[in-house]
Amino acid sequence: MDWIIFLEFSLIGILSGGLMALVALGFVLIYKGTRVINFAMGEFMMLGAYLVYAAHRTLELPLWLSVAFGLLGISIVALMVERFVLRPLAGQSVVAVLMVTIGLAAFMHGAVDAIWGGRNLEMPQLLPRKPLIFGDVMIPGSIFWSFWVALAVIAVLSVYFRYSRTGITMRAAASDPITAYALGIDVRRTQQLTWVFAGCVGAVAGAIVASISSLSPALSATALGVLAVVILGGLDSVLGAIIAGLVVGWLESIAVGYFGGKARDLVPYLVVLAILMVRPYGLLGTRDIERL
Repeated sequence: MDWIIFLEFSLIGILSGGLMALVALGFVLIYKGTRVINFAMGEFMMLGAYLVYAAHRTLELPLWLSVAFGLLGISIVALMVERFVLRPLAGQSVVAVLMVTIGLAAFMHGAVDAIWGGRNLEMPQLLPRKPLIFGDVMIPGSIFWSFWVALAVIAVLSVYFRYSRTGITMRAAASDPITAYALGIDVRRTQQLTWVFAGCVGAVAGAIVASISSLSPALSATALGVLAVVILGGLDSVLGAIIAGLVVGWLESIAVGYFGGKARDLVPYLVVLAILMVRPYGLLGTRDIERL
């Protein structure tokens, strides 16, 4: 029976890791496109989920239209943040930009708390919750389907960035902004799109997390836990974020299964720390080389 327990916890952990990878993708997109570590990513998740909730419960829109409303709303917020908050800071130090994203997170958190309050709200059910049973192994339906939704979103974005004209220009601008300017690429527009994509990714992840548990301002703290995934995978690696998400998800589940709930916040990060001591740029992160 031990191997069945191990298999069950392993599958649950890997499937949960898919959602972690999706949140990590939001961090990676912004870092690749603008070299900014967005500490407001959790607030984008939270606000996106609240917009979906408001569209469905308050405006009484159909569920699919509520999700579209949430994505549109978070896209507008992302555009405003890039234009009026981040763009004026061009050329400033990394620490200054970092502190601004922390301030932005505090502002968004306070705004949501003022509008909707701090109580737990019940999100509409986005994914089936009926558990799936494979022999002696039972997988919660919400975790199973959230993995495939996360995988689909990551796959669609990966194909878009690789093959579409806009995606190629975004990758070129992220790789070498100066050369991109010289080639006539509108780098500011690509940075705007980067924030929009990252905001939409966060909104999808936030809505799924809230529908699995509940909706409250505390949802924003989910992204802080994913920072370990981002760092482990490499700040600028999409594939690294996917692999690290699955690894950390598996470690968390195994830690809970064999050592109890308190080990969830200890064992995975000890492993991450050990790996980073050997590979400080993450599993697939790009090492910056400076020539003097």
